[in-house]
Amino acid sequence: MSLKNVNTVLASAGALFVLYLGLSFILTPETSTPGVGLPNWPEGDGDGFLVMKGIREFSMGLVIGILLVTGHRRALGWVLLMEAVAPFGDMINVLAHHGSVAAAFGIHGLTSALIAITGLLILRETGKADKAPAPASAAQPA
Repeated sequence: MSLKNVNTVLASAGALFVLYLGLSFILTPETSTPGVGLPNWPEGDGDGFLVMKGIREFSMGLVIGILLVTGHRRALGWVLLMEAVAPFGDMINVLAHHGSVAAAFGIHGLTSALIAITGLLILRETGKADKAPAPASAAQPA
């Protein structure tokens, strides 16, 4: 299996997971929240913030999916690196609010690392394509 195929599988799985996660927070925030590692349920109408988190997640999944479908591999690599910041921020948020250290590192930190690694692999793949020698038919006439 080529590096491009592995990267496509990783990015596709990431996009599907983020879309699922986003929909979970949008449709059922009360059942999705206990697994994120924060110690307390938001008071009052706090579930609105969770829906906002869901919309953020869902839109991130759409961006990954659109870049995959359109074949913009280099942009996909950069976007994945950028999107790795979101779960990293979630990890910091859980730790700052005295949440579960296991969830902070095991869920959010690991997710951030996997997204960043996938982005780096795609950038590596596209970097090799940029440096490949031009085919002989593209050579200028003598």
